[in-house]
Amino acid sequence: MRNGRPKPLLELTDAEAAQLQSFARSRSLPASLCQRARIVLASASGESNTDIAVHLGLSKATVGKWRASFLEKRIAGLYDDVRPGRPRSIDDEQVAQLIQKTLHSKPRDGATHWSVRTIAAETHISKSSVQRYFQLFGLQPHRSESFKLSTDPFFIEKLRDVVGLYLSPPDNAIVLSVDEKSQCQALERTQPMLPMGFGYVEGVTHD
Repeated sequence: MRNGRPKPLLELTDAEAAQLQSFARSRSLPASLCQRARIVLASASGESNTDIAVHLGLSKATVGKWRASFLEKRIAGLYDDVRPGRPRSIDDEQVAQLIQKTLHSKPRDGATHWSVRTIAAETHISKSSVQRYFQLFGLQPHRSESFKLSTDPFFIEKLRDVVGLYLSPPDNAIVLSVDEKSQCQALERTQPMLPMGFGYVEGVTHD
């Protein structure tokens, strides 16, 4: 029988779950933030503080601290508190404008993505500060990853056949790859672009 007060129930919205999963998988965000996201995700799945501590190699007090911080402040509670020191030269509104412009606009010079230099000039924030905020929020506007979607129900079978030809061609045979429409120029991609967000890069189809 358990003793003490029961812990408040920790439930996540779909948006919170998606953002925390992105944090937990990220290789660009601070390791401490990724770990705190894993704590919250495990807690939301019903694991006890003790089990989470053992699984992640943390103390039970650390798990309890970040669980309570999330319950109080949600996602914002996973970030470190600002330490005392010199007053900030960049306020929250300027940071919000930087993030908003990076995510939802393009440079006026026709470039497809913002760079640290161009967004710094546009927002009048130093390049070193822009770099720091990009790292903090996991923004990488200069990067993209490709993906491929197919609606063909036999796509996997066809893929195996084609790859099999290259890996193990028949005896006394050659394998040729032919572009069916070499003179046609593709004016747009076959699937909509997946926009950049916190902790993940822009996704585009490779065709």
